[in-house]
Amino acid sequence: QVQLVESGGGLVQAGGSLRLSCAASGRSFNNYAMGWFRLAPGKEREFVAAISRGGGSTYYAGSVKGRFTISRDNPKNTVYLQMNSLKPEDTADYYCAAARTFYTGSYGFNPSEYDYWGQGTQVTVSS
Repeated sequence: QVQLVESGGGLVQAGGSLRLSCAASGRSFNNYAMGWFRLAPGKEREFVAAISRGGGSTYYAGSVKGRFTISRDNPKNTVYLQMNSLKPEDTADYYCAAARTFYTGSYGFNPSEYDYWGQGTQVTVSS
């Protein structure tokens, strides 16, 4: 069992930055690949970024590539999402998730690949 708790959300102006954190409790954090998703009002849940167990591989949605960076600190059981150059369209609730494994050939973009989810943290970007 893995419990995930996100933090770091808030209100920021367009062009600003935020860093989200996701703290994991439970056993063997480094056995899980991690991902970030977001859910905006009236929209479907959207993949944002994912990172492999050891942190050596990262994957991004096209809409955030070059602006967001996912990273992890396994001794601290924490995964981060650094968000720069924020846009109003980045406004959403952001969720971290843990996956024992991704589907073959996948990079964790499918929510069904994940076994555990956090409760989310809200990000609002004003124009």
